[in-house]
Order: sequence, then structure tokens, then C-alpha cells
Amino acid sequence: MTQRKIPAVFYRGGTSRAIFFNAKDITADPRLRDEIFLRAIGSPDPNGRQLDGLGGGISSLSKVAVIGPSSRPDADVDYTFGQVSVESPLVDYAGNCGNMSSAVGHFAVDEGLVPTPEGEEATVRIYNTNTNKIIISKFRVEGGRAAVEGDYALPGVAGTGSLITLEFTDPGGASTGKLLPTGNTIDEFDIEGIGRIEVSLVDATTPGVFVRAQDLGLTLTETPGIIDANYTVVVNLEQIRAEAAVRMGISPDRRAASESSPLVPKVGLVSPPKEYFDLTGAPVPAGSFDILSRMMSMGKTHRAYPLTGSMCLAVAARIPGTIPYEAARTKTGALLLGHTSGVQPVGAEVSETPEGPRAEKVIVHRTARRLMEGAVLVPASVFDAYHQSASA
Repeated sequence: MTQRKIPAVFYRGGTSRAIFFNAKDITADPRLRDEIFLRAIGSPDPNGRQLDGLGGGISSLSKVAVIGPSSRPDADVDYTFGQVSVESPLVDYAGNCGNMSSAVGHFAVDEGLVPTPEGEEATVRIYNTNTNKIIISKFRVEGGRAAVEGDYALPGVAGTGSLITLEFTDPGGASTGKLLPTGNTIDEFDIEGIGRIEVSLVDATTPGVFVRAQDLGLTLTETPGIIDANYTVVVNLEQIRAEAAVRMGISPDRRAASESSPLVPKVGLVSPPKEYFDLTGAPVPAGSFDILSRMMSMGKTHRAYPLTGSMCLAVAARIPGTIPYEAARTKTGALLLGHTSGVQPVGAEVSETPEGPRAEKVIVHRTARRLMEGAVLVPASVFDAYHQSASA
């Protein structure tokens, strides 16, 4: 047999897609596991298309997830997320994907990892191993399975679906242990080609570094393609992201940040509201949202907004003194985020304590759909090469 079958399910979660594996069907050995993920997705691909796998050539379509029963008393399932690099042989586990988190509860119910819900709504407590945080997923069920059809429209996804509510509890310090990793609401970086620039470093559901768009010569009315084609801006943003990784204690130096941890921190550009056009060409009035932002994901401008990134932004926008707080039209309550695909509401609750600000929880809404089920095929040579090296 030239290829081996591994049971898997293909899911859309929010504005992303991923291959889902049941923990019982995937090896626990990290080297072989990563090799399986790379071949299943079609990475590395120097052409950036992932034609030899199920990836889609961009970060939001190059993901994997492993879900299994949890031994924790406060969770029903454990969920590990992997961001697969398109062009490099790398699977990054440094952070979570909020979009794919929306499909985890569906998978748990449909795969029988949790008891069949008796009513019309299911609640699944998810432990994310990447961030050591609990996510509570609530969604409708029909006939004991996750409901798919509904009337909730998610910007960036065609059509409508059944509403999923995700509550991320105590999201602060997901990767660094601190909501404000440096203790400051604003830090200053010295960046070659820019000079001194102000940033805000915040860690809520995922580490984020936020910078004023105008400081890089952008208005944020630009399309993702225009931003990505601006070599100087892309290079400068990566320099900022890499320096943030060092300041936040994620990487020992900038080089390591770029080579070993391209997923986190995420770097976001922010601006006060102004009218722009979404990817469909429709105008988005300035009065319809609270803050305008674009976020980079694996070196490219995200075509919507990474969900963990939007939650980090919402928390940051509720902390007085940060750059997002300065840019946001509203200072309390749910944040309406204007991104490339439209407007997204994000609920963030931040309290003030003697030790400083504390992120209590973040609430977001999503849809998900099971697209395909069966097995991914991985060349047997992957397993043979691994076993030969292991026995050498």
C-alpha cells in the first residue's frame, strides 16, 4: 500500500478551514504527527498553492486541529490547534485559532466525544492546550447533532448559518502569563527604516502588538492586496512583530521570532473609523463601527480578521492608555470592528484591579459547517522514513 488512511473531518469554522482529527486516530509523537499534518495540508510549497494537499495557499486555510476527551474536571474535550506554514516545513502551536474553536463543539457532539444533548442546545467546555484556557461553546442541535442551517450572517462567509456563541473565560496572559506583558500600555520600539514608533503589547486569547496605521503611512482603506504588495510596509511590520516577540518573552531574539514563531504575536494596524470598501466592493460607513483595523497573519494581510486577534483587539480597546483605546470611538461595551470583510461585534469585559486591568471574558459569535468526512491519505514513505530514523 503506497498511502495510509487517517480518519479526518474537513471543517469550516468562522472564516477559516481546517482538517480535524480525533486524538485517538493521530500519533502522539510530535515529529511524525507534524509530518502527517504537513503532507495532509500540502506543505511546504514554494509556489504557495498547496496543490498536493487540502490547504488553500493562505494562513486561514492552512490549519489542523486535534480533539479528544479531557481528563480535566472543568472541560469536556481537549483541543490542540496547529497553524501550518504554507511555504516552510513548520507547524506552529504557539497560539490558538478562535475561528476553528467555533467548530470544536460541533465536532465533539457529532463524533460522540460528549454525551448526546437531550434538548435543543448544547454546551461544550473546551480546554485549549495551546493557551491553557477554557472556551465555552453554545450552539443549537437537531436530532442529537450540531445544527448547521440558520439565519446568522458572518462577514467574510457567503450565506448564513446556525449561530455559535463562544465565551473565552479569563483570556488574559494566554501565552505570556500577563495581560500587559511589559506592564505598559504603550512601549517604544526602534525599528530600522522607521525610527522610534509607539506600540501596545497585549496578551488576551493570543498575544498582539498594535500600531497606528498612520505611523506606517497607511489609511486602512487599502485592500489586502495593496498592503501585501507594499514591500516596505510588510518588512517593517515583521520587524515590529519580531521585536514584540522579544519584549513579550516569546522569543529570545528577532531572528528566532521570524523563523520559529511566525504565528504569535499577531500584529494589528488600527485607525479611528473612516469609510472604506469591503472585499465585495460595498461601502462600509464610518458610523457603522467603532474601530478600523487590519491584522497580519503569517506575513499576509488577513482577508477578514483572525478571531483570537479580534478578541485581543477588543480587550486592548477597553484598556485606557493603549493605542486601540485611543482609536476606538466607544470606550465601553461590545466593540464593533471594521475589517476587510465587513463589521464584526466582539464583547469584551475588562475590570480594574489593584494589580492593574484584568480581562474577565470575551464573547464572540460564529458559524461552522462540517464539509467532508472520511480519511486523509498520507504516503507510507512518511511513516517508513520516521521509523527508520527512530530505530537508527
